[in-house]
Amino acid sequence: MRDPILLSTFSIVLFLCTISNSSAFQTVLPAITTATTNSGERALSSDLSLWMTSASSEDELKSRRTFLGVATASVLGSGFMEPANAFQFPEIAGKDKKSKPRLGGLPSKIRGVVGIMDELQRDLMQERWDLVEKYPGQFRSYVPVFTTYTDSAFPSDEPTDQGLRVALRYEVGRFFASLERLRQATTRRSLNEAYTAYADMSLHFDRYLRVGGLYTYYDSLISTEPLFTNIPDNALIFSDPKKDPPEVRDLVVVTKGPDKGKIGIVIGIYPDGKGNCVVKLDRYKGLREIRVLPLLWVGKRLGEQDPDDVFLIPRKS
Repeated sequence: MRDPILLSTFSIVLFLCTISNSSAFQTVLPAITTATTNSGERALSSDLSLWMTSASSEDELKSRRTFLGVATASVLGSGFMEPANAFQFPEIAGKDKKSKPRLGGLPSKIRGVVGIMDELQRDLMQERWDLVEKYPGQFRSYVPVFTTYTDSAFPSDEPTDQGLRVALRYEVGRFFASLERLRQATTRRSLNEAYTAYADMSLHFDRYLRVGGLYTYYDSLISTEPLFTNIPDNALIFSDPKKDPPEVRDLVVVTKGPDKGKIGIVIGIYPDGKGNCVVKLDRYKGLREIRVLPLLWVGKRLGEQDPDDVFLIPRKS
């Protein structure tokens, strides 16, 4: 005697196949007919597996599996679309589902370097050489963290992941090369060299955060210049960069370019004669962006100003 539930399933699936896809109807008909001549759910699952493997492409196979599962579940009410079900075949399930990498607390640990960089800036600009000497060892302890995150966040052999791993490893290499320059400058008590080394450390660490997807926010604004279209330049209060160029430690405002109007502090000036400086913008959502800008695009802020927030960080006893 034919199972009435299977006959009902057959009727609904037959109707849905007819109105949706004639080729699917031609394929599914023999499978369901066979299933109705046998008792029990096992025969239905077996014959449907034959129907599934006859699909001409993986996408078609997936669409048929979903279509038939929904139709059958509507009659049987047995949760066929749950993650573990008769229609989720091992050779198909998860094939196109890229599992998310398990990063644990790695992102938070790397963002924690931001605080160490701020403390280093404070101690360096206050010329506390006895404290600056301790930072290289502290930063080197993060080498395994950078390495693990790079390999774990982008683990596949896809060209995109491979390219990102190369880019991240490059930035880490440049960061620690700059750290070595800072160590040597600290030994010689060469302040300008130390400033330049610290500026490069900040730049490469900022790039690591960007490439690694570790920024805590996304700024869709490409340029702030259009915001100043109808605002005269003298609305920004700053000294003339040509007559009074900024120096390291000066609080500045960006006067030109896509970051016009943003404020920060100069943390380094490159001695290569090209007239570029490194500006650490004011904090936003816990992070401070780094910009390499022409000195002529940066003006010293005038009037009474609050100190850069790194100088408000209490020194650990």
